[in-house]
Amino acid sequence: MAEAAGSREQLAAGRAPPDAAHRTEEEPEPASLDAPAGSLGRRRERRSGVSAVGTTERFPGGSLGPAAAAAAPDPDVCLLEAAKATPRRSSIIKDPSNQKCGRKKTVSFSSMPSEKKISSASDCISFMQAGCELKKVRPNSRIYNRFFTLDPDLQALRWEPSKKDLEKAKLDISAIKEIRLGKNTETFRNNGLADQISEDCALSVIHGENYESLDLVANSADVANIWVSGLRYLVSRSKQPLDLMESSHNTPRFAWLKTVFDAADVDGNGIMLEDTSVELIKKLNPTLKESKIRLKFKEIQKSKEKLTTRVTKEEFCEAFSELCTRPEVYFLLVQISKNKEYLDANDLMLFLEAEQGVTHITEEMCLDIIRRYELSQEGRLKGFLAIDGFTQYLLSPECDIFDPEHKKIVQDMTQPLSHYYINASHNTYLIEDQLRGPADINGYVRALKMSCRSIELDVCDGPDNEPIICNRNNMTSPLAFRNVIEVINKLAFFASEYPLILCLGNHCSVQQQKVMVQHMKRIFGNKLYTEAPLSSEAYLPSPEKLKMKIIVKGKKLPCDQDILEGEVTDEDEEAEISRRLSEDFSREPKLIWLCRELSDLVSLCKSVQYKDFETSMKAQNYWEMCSFSEAEASRIANEYPEDFVNYNKKFLSRVYPSAMRIDSSNLNPQDFWNCGCQIVAMNYQTPGPMMDLHTGWFLQNGGCGYVLRPSVMRDEVSYFSANTKGIVPGVSPQVLHVKIISGQNFPKPKGACAKGDVIDPYVCIEIHGIPADCTEQRTKTVQQNSDNPIFDESFEFQINLPELAMIRFVVLDDDYIGDEFIGQYTIPLECLQPGYRHIPLRSFVGDIMEHVTLFVHIAITNRSGGGKAQKRSLSVRIGKKAREYTMLRNTGLKTIDDIFKLAVHPLREATDMRENMQNAMVSVKELCGLPPMASLKQCILTLSSRLVSSDNAPSVTLCMKDTFPYLEPVGTMPDVQKKVLAAYDLMIQESRVLIETADITHDKIVQCQKAGMEFHEELHNLGTKEGLKGRKLSKAIESFAWNITVLKGQGDLLKNAKNEALENMKQIQLACLSCGLSKTGSGHTDAKSKRCLEAIQEKDTGDENGRL
Repeated sequence: MAEAAGSREQLAAGRAPPDAAHRTEEEPEPASLDAPAGSLGRRRERRSGVSAVGTTERFPGGSLGPAAAAAAPDPDVCLLEAAKATPRRSSIIKDPSNQKCGRKKTVSFSSMPSEKKISSASDCISFMQAGCELKKVRPNSRIYNRFFTLDPDLQALRWEPSKKDLEKAKLDISAIKEIRLGKNTETFRNNGLADQISEDCALSVIHGENYESLDLVANSADVANIWVSGLRYLVSRSKQPLDLMESSHNTPRFAWLKTVFDAADVDGNGIMLEDTSVELIKKLNPTLKESKIRLKFKEIQKSKEKLTTRVTKEEFCEAFSELCTRPEVYFLLVQISKNKEYLDANDLMLFLEAEQGVTHITEEMCLDIIRRYELSQEGRLKGFLAIDGFTQYLLSPECDIFDPEHKKIVQDMTQPLSHYYINASHNTYLIEDQLRGPADINGYVRALKMSCRSIELDVCDGPDNEPIICNRNNMTSPLAFRNVIEVINKLAFFASEYPLILCLGNHCSVQQQKVMVQHMKRIFGNKLYTEAPLSSEAYLPSPEKLKMKIIVKGKKLPCDQDILEGEVTDEDEEAEISRRLSEDFSREPKLIWLCRELSDLVSLCKSVQYKDFETSMKAQNYWEMCSFSEAEASRIANEYPEDFVNYNKKFLSRVYPSAMRIDSSNLNPQDFWNCGCQIVAMNYQTPGPMMDLHTGWFLQNGGCGYVLRPSVMRDEVSYFSANTKGIVPGVSPQVLHVKIISGQNFPKPKGACAKGDVIDPYVCIEIHGIPADCTEQRTKTVQQNSDNPIFDESFEFQINLPELAMIRFVVLDDDYIGDEFIGQYTIPLECLQPGYRHIPLRSFVGDIMEHVTLFVHIAITNRSGGGKAQKRSLSVRIGKKAREYTMLRNTGLKTIDDIFKLAVHPLREATDMRENMQNAMVSVKELCGLPPMASLKQCILTLSSRLVSSDNAPSVTLCMKDTFPYLEPVGTMPDVQKKVLAAYDLMIQESRVLIETADITHDKIVQCQKAGMEFHEELHNLGTKEGLKGRKLSKAIESFAWNITVLKGQGDLLKNAKNEALENMKQIQLACLSCGLSKTGSGHTDAKSKRCLEAIQEKDTGDENGRL
């Protein structure tokens, strides 16, 4: 490590390392990561080739990239550019230690100017023949500048400078086995400078029988994609490379464009007016601007030295291809189509299964997708999807980032009401500020249509004995109570059939209270829930039981007093504003008169005042609820986070904004959701980041207005602190991988006029959840590109409590004065779909903006198994040295501690089994040249391409042993393949150990949990006998809850890990069958494999119905 560090320091300083004299002849001088490319000893004159769409980047240290090194810009300009790269926006992430707006230092070079988009394989080949500079990475922590080119005859890859013979400084295309994108070789993994190299700029060329690697770093992700796509194309067509350039205009896409042109060419002359061509392209791609299309035609005609208002068929096809080809989609198409320029049904099926996480996909389903999205008739008939149809498919709702399952009710709705977050509005009748805003009926219409399940009514005496709803700080524009009730009755269950809570602010005389009761009974009828709560119950009824019911929250007269009216305390939140602003502010509670009729309408949500948790836990009834001001709730959340969570397991809590928010600004709801507060009231009329979080959160669970809290916040005996800074006991952390690829059709920020139509966008990714998860990172700024800015940057976030996490994508315009908002999208982590997805951006007020999207790749890896099979079954390796075991705590109660000690060994066993399986899986992925986020199906696909000979005979065969899919070699094979098979065998063996022993270990953990729970009711007595009291007794009870939470959580994780292992075995077997690795000359093995697959499925089903 010391040597590597020293080497890095020397490279950074531009000095030669001590062993410079012992370099090979090929390596005259290592390149500094920060050194400009112009420092190369020998240069070749650059040839202008096809350029990638890129953006200007700078070295982290401020030095210029290779393309701009010769320009020697003014230092002042450099300073301005560096300043522009820094975000200028106030973060809504509170913990400054978690803010990561600045990127980690990575190798980053200037990209090429935007001359021409990559729209075909021939464009990639042209670029490679022109050549460009790449960094060559060596295992000894050195990086060298080299200029790489492709031979004119497309037979070899060459690089210079080199002291080797020119014939040796090359790599024959025929020797190439694989081309990998990313840092997926031993050289990258072991290189001391690997952390400074961008994942998206790295590529490796695997060659020779021993699978040696040529590891390179491009100056941008675009350039890396060009080399990967071009080389893959050449390798797959190594037998007929010379036909490449001739066939570039004979692709299915050009054939389709010619038919489109011919259909519009009414004269049949092969020439069309420019106006007609522009309209035709706009019809095919409505997002294009007319001015951009006309400019493209002028560019094409200028290159041909002609000036006319007419367009030929070839010019039309060329213009459409350049304007409508998104390079990032083209690279993806080539990658998944095995280097063709279209997808067939099998390509699409593998893409959907292995990359997009779609299960139970069939060939017919893929053909149906092709028929619906392919634009050419030929493609629809022959069953292939060309670039334009594939782009349309990726932009369709089928590839939306939001999981369609969550557009339905997916959560258990039979839990007590206190176990759910409830969509709530504050002062629903207001549509402006709190002080002078008039009451408006549209406030209720908007809230109810957005699935709000808790609305507020402040009722006062009105004229003609008719109660009114109004802002008592501004008595203008009052609303008749009767009219508001009628609107509520009409829309109460418009967006959700689950219960609606009316928070009644009663400021009426007894006489008008009786009128209120008459209106509610008459208009709501049997929707009004007035059943008296049962004292025999311990929890509130469930949302399922309260479907289509309206619940009144308010004050209630004592039930044991036979009185028609009486005095109760007034919780007047609105008047608090006036009292705080007045000099005679008093904390004395105000009393109001309440009639028995209105009191009787309140059943499940009786308002009571909070004193402290000790009093509440002893004396509060489950049907009583407290309201907390923002300041009070914040204080309690900071001082007593665990108690707040425990209190909210049984009782409803309502939090309302501070009285000082007279501008109707919003609090951060996440702060109170973390404590389990169910009803966090929001000012719906005020858009912004806080309302984005609120709206995004309640999109899940079918948008019904109720979201089930995590089990660790619901279970009667469990430990959870909202202020936790690390791993939550019993919950498996997950790693969220986000790649921001590109943006589409970004609008100019509203109110921005200084820069005309030019914007410089960047993307900020915010993670919201428990404090340990809150963080944000940002991409680089793309200069002057709103149509299709390419970002190509990858990020990783560890999420400790996934069920409470949200991700917010924000697009901003980088500006000297202040970064301006372009669009955002907020989504719960649980609703993310994996794979390549388009995000439909929303405006500042929350409206979807047409055709404005962000193209991303999402993967969620799980360090310890569990979760949804298609989204949570991925893994990353944790070494044994870094392995953390969740520890049990000492309660100080000997009898109980003796029970928990019995669980220590089973807990370690469970962790070891899970982690051993995950480590074995990651080893296989690494040897296959795949990143940790890859699926096992992708591993088998990669393996099969290596293990099948030229005559399609596999060098291994699938052999089922006791229902487990082993691979046995057929004949001899190279050592490198033996190494992969050994890693595969270890993965199967570790999976087998887990599957066969998980039940026994799980039973031991559950038995300890049950034995401990038998003492739950006796904790106080046991503590007293042991001499514990006060804080020590509370600590013992807390430790007991921690241990129970750990046992339950670790048992669940082991159960999920076994289910994951069983699913992996099925997927591996299916993949082997589909790749032809089970062919042995007879149908016997196939039949046996199918029987074993059925056995695995039966075993899986049996486990689900049995102990696990």
